Amino acid sequence: MHRVTEIVPADRADAARAGATLTLSHGERHLRRKVIALGDGTNILIDLPDARQLRHGDQLLIEDGRAVAIAAADEPLMEVTTSGRPSLAVLAWQIGNRHLAAEIRADRILLERDHVIREMLTGLGATVSDVDAPFHPEAGAYARGHHHGAHKHAHD
Repeated sequence: MHRVTEIVPADRADAARAGATLTLSHGERHLRRKVIALGDGTNILIDLPDARQLRHGDQLLIEDGRAVAIAAADEPLMEVTTSGRPSLAVLAWQIGNRHLAAEIRADRILLERDHVIREMLTGLGATVSDVDAPFHPEAGAYARGHHHGAHKHAHD
Protein backbone atom coordinates (compact mmCIF):
# COMPACT_ATOMS: atom_id res chain seq x y z
CA MET A 1 0.00 0.00 0.00
CA HIS A 2 1.27 3.45 -0.90
CA ARG A 3 0.91 6.54 1.28
CA VAL A 4 -0.22 9.98 0.21
CA THR A 5 2.64 12.34 1.07
CA GLU A 6 1.03 15.66 0.14
CA ILE A 7 -2.22 17.22 -0.96
CA VAL A 8 -1.70 19.94 -3.54
CA PRO A 9 -4.55 22.49 -3.70
CA ALA A 10 -6.23 22.86 -7.09
CA ASP A 11 -4.77 26.34 -7.64
CA ARG A 12 -1.22 24.90 -7.43
CA ALA A 13 -1.83 21.47 -9.00
CA ASP A 14 -0.15 20.43 -12.24
CA ALA A 15 -2.95 18.78 -14.25
CA ALA A 16 -0.43 17.24 -16.64
CA ARG A 17 1.19 15.33 -13.74
CA ALA A 18 -1.93 13.40 -12.68
CA GLY A 19 -1.91 9.86 -14.00
CA ALA A 20 -5.27 8.94 -12.51
CA THR A 21 -8.46 10.63 -11.38
CA LEU A 22 -10.40 9.77 -8.26
CA THR A 23 -14.06 10.84 -8.50
CA LEU A 24 -15.68 11.34 -5.09
CA SER A 25 -18.90 12.83 -3.71
CA HIS A 26 -18.83 15.78 -1.31
CA GLY A 27 -19.08 13.42 1.67
CA GLU A 28 -16.37 11.13 0.33
CA ARG A 29 -14.05 14.12 -0.17
CA HIS A 30 -14.10 14.80 3.60
CA LEU A 31 -11.16 12.70 4.79
CA ARG A 32 -8.81 12.18 7.68
CA ARG A 33 -7.66 8.57 7.48
CA LYS A 34 -8.81 6.19 4.79
CA VAL A 35 -7.58 3.53 2.37
CA ILE A 36 -8.79 4.20 -1.16
CA ALA A 37 -8.52 1.84 -4.13
CA LEU A 38 -7.48 3.41 -7.42
CA GLY A 39 -8.81 2.18 -10.76
CA ASP A 40 -5.68 0.11 -11.38
CA GLY A 41 -6.15 -1.80 -8.11
CA THR A 42 -3.49 0.12 -6.19
CA ASN A 43 -4.49 0.98 -2.63
CA ILE A 44 -3.40 4.33 -1.22
CA LEU A 45 -3.49 5.43 2.40
CA ILE A 46 -4.57 8.96 3.23
CA ASP A 47 -3.51 9.71 6.81
CA LEU A 48 -3.88 13.39 7.71
CA PRO A 49 -3.39 15.06 11.10
CA ASP A 50 -6.84 16.69 10.81
CA ALA A 51 -9.95 16.05 8.75
CA ARG A 52 -9.89 17.88 5.44
CA GLN A 53 -12.35 18.61 2.67
CA LEU A 54 -10.74 17.86 -0.68
CA ARG A 55 -11.86 20.10 -3.55
CA HIS A 56 -12.31 19.39 -7.24
CA GLY A 57 -8.89 19.77 -8.88
CA ASP A 58 -6.82 19.03 -5.77
CA GLN A 59 -4.09 16.42 -6.26
CA LEU A 60 -2.86 13.64 -4.04
CA LEU A 61 0.88 13.07 -4.32
CA ILE A 62 1.83 9.47 -3.62
CA GLU A 63 5.17 8.33 -2.20
CA ASP A 64 6.00 6.46 -5.44
CA GLY A 65 5.91 9.76 -7.39
CA ARG A 66 2.46 9.44 -8.93
CA ALA A 67 -0.22 12.10 -8.66
CA VAL A 68 -3.96 11.49 -8.49
CA ALA A 69 -6.43 14.24 -9.40
CA ILE A 70 -9.57 14.68 -7.30
CA ALA A 71 -12.81 15.16 -9.23
CA ALA A 72 -16.17 16.07 -7.74
CA ALA A 73 -18.85 13.49 -8.58
CA ASP A 74 -22.32 14.46 -9.75
CA GLU A 75 -24.75 14.18 -6.84
CA PRO A 76 -28.53 14.37 -6.50
CA LEU A 77 -29.13 17.99 -5.46
CA MET A 78 -31.89 20.58 -5.23
CA GLU A 79 -31.43 23.81 -7.17
CA VAL A 80 -33.14 26.76 -5.47
CA THR A 81 -34.00 29.83 -7.51
CA THR A 82 -36.39 32.74 -7.18
CA SER A 83 -37.93 35.29 -9.49
CA GLY A 84 -38.31 38.10 -7.01
CA ARG A 85 -39.81 37.55 -3.59
CA PRO A 86 -38.34 36.28 -1.46
CA SER A 87 -34.87 37.25 -2.58
CA LEU A 88 -32.17 34.64 -2.90
CA ALA A 89 -30.48 36.31 0.10
CA VAL A 90 -33.54 35.66 2.27
CA LEU A 91 -33.65 32.04 1.13
CA ALA A 92 -29.91 31.70 1.86
CA TRP A 93 -30.55 33.05 5.37
CA GLN A 94 -33.33 30.49 5.93
CA ILE A 95 -31.01 27.70 4.76
CA GLY A 96 -28.10 28.96 6.87
CA ASN A 97 -30.34 29.26 9.91
CA ARG A 98 -30.81 25.49 9.64
CA HIS A 99 -27.05 24.85 9.34
CA LEU A 100 -27.41 23.12 5.97
CA ALA A 101 -24.50 22.61 3.63
CA ALA A 102 -25.17 24.94 0.69
CA GLU A 103 -23.39 26.02 -2.47
CA ILE A 104 -24.41 29.64 -2.92
CA ARG A 105 -24.12 31.21 -6.36
CA ALA A 106 -25.30 34.57 -7.68
CA ASP A 107 -28.35 33.05 -9.38
CA ARG A 108 -29.06 29.87 -7.39
CA ILE A 109 -28.38 27.79 -4.31
CA LEU A 110 -27.55 24.09 -4.44
CA LEU A 111 -28.50 21.78 -1.55
CA GLU A 112 -28.63 18.07 -0.87
CA ARG A 113 -32.12 16.76 -1.58
CA ASP A 114 -34.44 16.88 1.42
CA HIS A 115 -38.23 16.81 1.13
CA VAL A 116 -38.81 18.83 4.32
CA ILE A 117 -36.47 21.63 3.19
CA ARG A 118 -38.02 21.50 -0.30
CA GLU A 119 -41.47 22.08 1.22
CA MET A 120 -40.21 24.94 3.38
CA LEU A 121 -38.52 26.68 0.43
CA THR A 122 -41.45 26.26 -1.96
CA GLY A 123 -43.72 27.51 0.82
CA LEU A 124 -41.60 30.66 0.96
CA GLY A 125 -42.01 31.15 -2.81
CA ALA A 126 -38.79 29.59 -4.12
CA THR A 127 -38.59 27.40 -7.19
CA VAL A 128 -36.91 24.10 -6.32
CA SER A 129 -35.74 21.70 -9.06
CA ASP A 130 -33.85 18.43 -8.93
CA VAL A 131 -30.42 18.48 -10.60
CA ASP A 132 -27.41 16.18 -10.71
CA ALA A 133 -24.21 18.19 -10.34
CA PRO A 134 -20.94 18.35 -8.39
CA PHE A 135 -21.49 19.79 -4.89
CA HIS A 136 -19.11 22.40 -3.47
CA PRO A 137 -20.80 23.85 -0.38
CA GLU A 138 -19.46 26.94 1.32
CA ALA A 139 -16.75 26.13 3.87
CA GLY A 140 -18.24 28.40 6.53
CA ALA A 141 -16.86 30.97 8.92
CA TYR A 142 -15.01 28.40 11.02
CA ALA A 143 -13.05 26.82 8.17
CA ARG A 144 -9.27 26.90 8.24
CA GLY A 145 -7.52 27.63 4.95
CA HIS A 146 -9.34 25.90 2.11
CA HIS A 147 -10.53 22.95 4.15
CA HIS A 148 -13.23 22.62 6.79
CA GLY A 149 -12.64 23.19 10.46
CA ALA A 150 -14.90 22.01 13.22
CA HIS A 151 -18.15 23.70 14.14
CA LYS A 152 -16.96 25.46 17.33
CA HIS A 153 -19.62 27.78 18.68
CA ALA A 154 -22.37 27.21 21.24
CA HIS A 155 -26.11 27.31 20.66
CA ASP A 156 -28.62 28.43 23.25
